[in-house]
Amino acid sequence: MIRQVWPAARELAQHDLEQLYRYPADPRWLAVNFVSSTDGAITVEGRSGALSTPADRIVYRLGNDLADVVLVGAGTAMAEGFEGMRPDAASADRRRRFGLAPIAPVAVVTTGRSLPPDAPVITKAAVPTLVFTSAAAPSELRAAWAANGARVFVVGEAAVSAEGVVSTLVAEGLGRIDCEGGPRLFGSLIEAGVVDEFRLTVAPFLVAGSASRAAVGGAVDPAGLELASVLTDGASVLLRYLVPH
Repeated sequence: MIRQVWPAARELAQHDLEQLYRYPADPRWLAVNFVSSTDGAITVEGRSGALSTPADRIVYRLGNDLADVVLVGAGTAMAEGFEGMRPDAASADRRRRFGLAPIAPVAVVTTGRSLPPDAPVITKAAVPTLVFTSAAAPSELRAAWAANGARVFVVGEAAVSAEGVVSTLVAEGLGRIDCEGGPRLFGSLIEAGVVDEFRLTVAPFLVAGSASRAAVGGAVDPAGLELASVLTDGASVLLRYLVPH
């Protein structure tokens, strides 16, 4: 059972969780999701799955189910074996109740080097994957992504423009964006000032080692966040922060 401990202590039913994690009616809302060990690691042997807990999987699924699109970096898509969204009966019902398309597409951000043409996120996706890259990516690679079923967007010259990715998704009618990393993508979104919400699960593990942090990239001036909610199942802590604009 997940309960809210702030701003008001209460037990949460499925309906309460859906209302808490639903996306606002804004034309654009970008929520970033991460799970972290208590000592700050976001992966174990390069993957986040070992850190995920039952409570984290509940809110992770809510992020998928209630979004128009799932945004992910190519490195994370490959490391985690992304194959696109395949809603089960419960997820399909949730998407129907919230007036969403039956299946959310995946949007992958890549420089080109880390996304082969036969990546599972392209070839095994139930709906066409959106690939965002820059003009520096070889034209033959862009053609190969498209030949395998992806919709390819060039946003930026030497590097992918995070702002261009988000504005293109909004123009495509995919304004409720669930970003699932990785750290470089998250860092670029922070730099571009397009993150609206940060959802962090603190899992009850100590990892040590040299695992990455949630966001990497150019440094930005520290900006204060607004704590929106704190939940727990008695082991994990589920935090939601809003980013003031």
